[in-house]
Amino acid sequence: MFRRNIGSDQQGIALLGAMMIVLVLSVLATTLLNLSGQEAVSASAAGQLAIAQQLADASAELVVGWFHEPLSTSTIPAIVALRTRTGRDTNGAPSFFDATGRSQFLGTVDRPDLHFQAKNDSDNRLLNDRKYGLFRAMQHLGHVEELKVYAPTDPGLLCTLDTTVATNITPSVRQSVRMQLSALGLPALKTAVQVHRNLGQPQLGGESPVSLHWGDLKVGGNLVLKTSTDLPRRSGIAPLSGQGYEELGQREDRWVEAWVGGDVQLTQPLVQPFTDVPTNIHVGQHPVPGVRFDEWPYEHLKRMAKRFGRYYAIDRDGLLYPQGIVEPGKGVSPDVVVRSQAPGDQLGLIFVDTLDQMPPRADNLGVLKLRAPYIEGTVVMQGHIELAPSGSGAVIPALSPPTLDQSNSLVRTPVHLAGINFNGVLHAIGTITLSGGVRLYGAALVGETIARSDSGSSLEVWYDHDLGEGLFRGLPVVYRAPGTWMARF
Repeated sequence: MFRRNIGSDQQGIALLGAMMIVLVLSVLATTLLNLSGQEAVSASAAGQLAIAQQLADASAELVVGWFHEPLSTSTIPAIVALRTRTGRDTNGAPSFFDATGRSQFLGTVDRPDLHFQAKNDSDNRLLNDRKYGLFRAMQHLGHVEELKVYAPTDPGLLCTLDTTVATNITPSVRQSVRMQLSALGLPALKTAVQVHRNLGQPQLGGESPVSLHWGDLKVGGNLVLKTSTDLPRRSGIAPLSGQGYEELGQREDRWVEAWVGGDVQLTQPLVQPFTDVPTNIHVGQHPVPGVRFDEWPYEHLKRMAKRFGRYYAIDRDGLLYPQGIVEPGKGVSPDVVVRSQAPGDQLGLIFVDTLDQMPPRADNLGVLKLRAPYIEGTVVMQGHIELAPSGSGAVIPALSPPTLDQSNSLVRTPVHLAGINFNGVLHAIGTITLSGGVRLYGAALVGETIARSDSGSSLEVWYDHDLGEGLFRGLPVVYRAPGTWMARF
């Protein structure tokens, strides 16, 4: 009887222990399930927050893009005003800053310079319309609720950009980011062709090799022409066909002005002063009032190329060395570096330094030989350039400078330019020597002069008006200032 009671007690204790183990396991399982659910919720929330943040960053980058692609927002007055340079730098050129360095953006967070809110129907259509909205590319993930642009908080910067977005999930996740933008600081080019010294030699066959469309010519010294008709006469009804003067058979243009520090001389019928000067040629500009050149400082361009472009050293054989590191046997031919395969193959900024990588002097200038049939970019040579394209060039789309239409609105006429060898900015601190016929769309800046290797060489230039607005393709007009990004909520 006693033994049976002990056995019953032991069985009861074992049963109780098993029940306690089951209870503990049940509690643990419930806890694990709850934790797993919470982890899933947290992971989902974190994922949606990451999506919201990426959308906010993407919307900010799209705003930055408005400064670089004018045509995409050319019909929206508020955005046109946003990127229009209303200030003037110390040289009088258009700038985002005034002469003291103060940004043109003066608004506050409560009264911004640019303000779009999705709660306003018109703004919401502009921002988020599925077909035409500025941010329609992100509509499958979210939409923009608010966008602000106002004054920077840090001196020297351009503006503050504040964007708020919301995801399309339920419940929606909102994210707001704020950053400041900095401007590139590369002065606009208001001149199509400029040479600091004489252009042409006062002898038969040594005349200026340059013919010009759509922009200004500036010459620091004398300008030598063959006849009085070599420089285009200015006419408000000149054609906008994109054809060269040889095809047109006449030299007329709507925009060409020539500013000459010295005199204009003719070589036919003999070397003589140009007495019957057209109204679009301004002679005797030196020393008063002076020929105002567009200036690109050496050190500034060098720093810019190292950050946003490509920087090369050069040796006396004309070979290029990336990053300025000159090593025997490591030189690269300019034909490899400065060559675009087709229109749209943008090279950006290519800066070729002096022989000793010090500021330019008469004894440290190298020679860059450009033989590529087509080049698209901004080539800055701290020396001389021999320009001798090996092919017939390319056909490229171009826009004329603005003209008034019948409704007194400014419009730009699209044309196609054929046989273009260089599309962009060609800058040489020394002399550009031409071999053969060369066509350029953009601008040319020359520290000394433009010469020809033979009497048949020439340079025909169509000015790109966008350069006068500070738009240099392949370079950022504005960019996110380092260390200024922050998530607000």
